[in-house]
Amino acid sequence: MSSRIPVDIIFLREDEAPTLQGRLMAAIVRAVLESRARPGTRLPSSRMLAGSLGISRMTVTLVYQELVSQGYLETLPRSGVAVAATVPHRRLRVPGIRQVGKPPDWQDWLSDHRLPRRVIRKPANWRDFRYRFIYGQADPDLFDHSAWRDCARRALGTRDFAALAADQYGADDPLLVDYICSNTLPRRGIHAEPKEVLVTMGAQNALFLAVELLGRADRLAVTEEPGYPDFAETLRRAQSPTIFLPVDEMGLNPADLPENTRLVIATPSHHIPTGATMPLARRKDLIARAGEQNFVVIEDDYDFEMSYLAPPAPALKSLDDTGRVIYLGSFSKSLFPGLRIGYMVAPAALITQARALRSIMLRHPPSHLQRITAYFLALGHYDAHIVRLRQALKNRRAVLEQALHRTSLTIAGAPISGGSSVWIKGPDGVDSAVLAERLRPDGVLIEPGAVFFESPPPVCPYFRLGYSSISEKDIPAGIELIARRATELAA
Repeated sequence: MSSRIPVDIIFLREDEAPTLQGRLMAAIVRAVLESRARPGTRLPSSRMLAGSLGISRMTVTLVYQELVSQGYLETLPRSGVAVAATVPHRRLRVPGIRQVGKPPDWQDWLSDHRLPRRVIRKPANWRDFRYRFIYGQADPDLFDHSAWRDCARRALGTRDFAALAADQYGADDPLLVDYICSNTLPRRGIHAEPKEVLVTMGAQNALFLAVELLGRADRLAVTEEPGYPDFAETLRRAQSPTIFLPVDEMGLNPADLPENTRLVIATPSHHIPTGATMPLARRKDLIARAGEQNFVVIEDDYDFEMSYLAPPAPALKSLDDTGRVIYLGSFSKSLFPGLRIGYMVAPAALITQARALRSIMLRHPPSHLQRITAYFLALGHYDAHIVRLRQALKNRRAVLEQALHRTSLTIAGAPISGGSSVWIKGPDGVDSAVLAERLRPDGVLIEPGAVFFESPPPVCPYFRLGYSSISEKDIPAGIELIARRATELAA
């Protein structure tokens, strides 16, 4: 008499699959594996399982048929279905092993590695907040999902699949690199050959590679204060001595750079977090000083596509004729953050070293994702998306500024070209971290400003408001709530 898997150990989990059939399939596979059912162990009848779970018998029958085709189950003559001998993933029974010695002291093993001190955090359930003034998150309503699906189908088609499924040995998708060289970079006044471009897992990966290769204990680095926290943490990991140079309404001032500067990391087009744009005169001055003082510049041009109030200023890289600027760009900000497709543009010698370092870490970004992105760009979907995105952000920015004018909150930055966030100063004596906690029960999310400073003020009144993922109609009420709570705290 063959054994049977009890019906009560098969249960559905909402988080395992988006469809009922998918959840049922996952539940049956889980029951087979966790019970270590031997081949021939029978499953509950379709009628019994359907009644137990309160679902259609047809759904159970279809799932059983699919699992038979996958090798998990087999049909028995006049006896329903049972666990097959060809279950793809069978758990092994591990004999008991006597423990010898103590577990490793991980604090000792990891004593030379510290967690980052400055990390921008947002709650995992940020989508549940109605007034989510957080930066860098996409609005699904602005994205052309059908166009992206079409590009994915092309990339997964027979014509492309064989080439993209193979190991590229560190090479990048030629279609994507060609688009970057012929379309994206010329918009920034940059001319580059394919050998001068490396595709990365977002601009963050490009930053890590550049600092890993260029940062050293005997090379003074300079970056912005306030500034992007990961600049500080990446330099810290490279054990690079760093000066955090205060910025003004025009961003970083090259005249303030120390004589022994060897590496500068900056966001000249949209300074993080104030949004300030470095004027052309300062850009030229920075390039000239790089040659005179023998330092190199890492330019993070993370969202130049978001210039909708004024034409974007020339990239530093476009003014560089000696190869001293390493340019970092990203499609993750303009499309969606989960994409993780960025790029580095630099002299071929540096790109060769960066490619070798990247290969040790992750070989190369996923080929199919690169090709999907390449199709989305080349077929014109990206340009159409940018037009929609700029108009939406322009409208939201106008509503945001109008709402702020009716409050005691002030825009502390000077974002003259656009972007998707503003840098706000609250009332004196109000700490933005306390304000952020006070706002959460109201359904409001803001980004406290202390994380952007290497040496934050004891009471930091600054905070960042992003508007890429909040609806235009919710902005005025959200600003009113922020202003009300800030006034209460100030009082």
